[in-house]
Amino acid sequence: MADNVVAGGAENGPGQRFEGRVALVTGGSRGIGLAIAHRIVAEGGRVVITGRRAETLQEAVAELGPDRALGVAGKADDAGHRADAIGRTIERFGRLDHLVNNAGINPAYGPLAELDTGVARKILEVNVIAALEWIREAVAAAAAIDGPLRSIVNMASVAGTASGPNIAFYGVSKAALINLTIQLADELAPTTRVNALAPAVVKTRLARALYEGREEEAAAAYPLRRLGVPDDVAGPAAFLLSDDAAWVTGQTLLVDGGASVRTAL
Repeated sequence: MADNVVAGGAENGPGQRFEGRVALVTGGSRGIGLAIAHRIVAEGGRVVITGRRAETLQEAVAELGPDRALGVAGKADDAGHRADAIGRTIERFGRLDHLVNNAGINPAYGPLAELDTGVARKILEVNVIAALEWIREAVAAAAAIDGPLRSIVNMASVAGTASGPNIAFYGVSKAALINLTIQLADELAPTTRVNALAPAVVKTRLARALYEGREEEAAAAYPLRRLGVPDDVAGPAAFLLSDDAAWVTGQTLLVDGGASVRTAL
């Protein structure tokens, strides 16, 4: 995790906000999802992480600590995988308190006029429909034991708040996820809080095409003069999941290095 820590930052959180709590983090084998899982474990919690590759998940669980973490391999938009992950969470840890919908894809790069309709459908299935299904199933599972599910964080993107050249349909899916967050925050209140994070460019595998080979140029657009790293998102995620945000729901927090304060003239 050392590569994710920036000047003035720390690997551990401010306390033990997740002591006795269990979180399920989709897409948690690397990048932002793994950074969030590390933060939850550092603050006393236990985590179940999902991802498509069993080997990568095993490596992540070894980092997190096998006594504190469990990995379940599968695809986020697969119903059988969702049922397996949620069932094994409760079997292993006896409860489910928090959900992070971090799994997402962006297999399309280019103008909308050239977008394959089948690819568009797949983006919506993973980034929006699957997120809804994870939430419905996690809420039901938590209610069946000690419930309710305490909080949910959906991983949106600044691409869902403005035009994004060459990643436009990814932005469409994230805009839908932001509105899904608003709708579910209303429907699931007062028992479950639902919020979202909207990061700008964070140095992960998914975002490489947006900065690789020109990182200094890309960073110049941000008042803080650097791109994000996964820990920059993990801290805000931990806040929104925790009881420190007990009166916060239906919100989307921009995590963008200050880019949104600038207006093109």
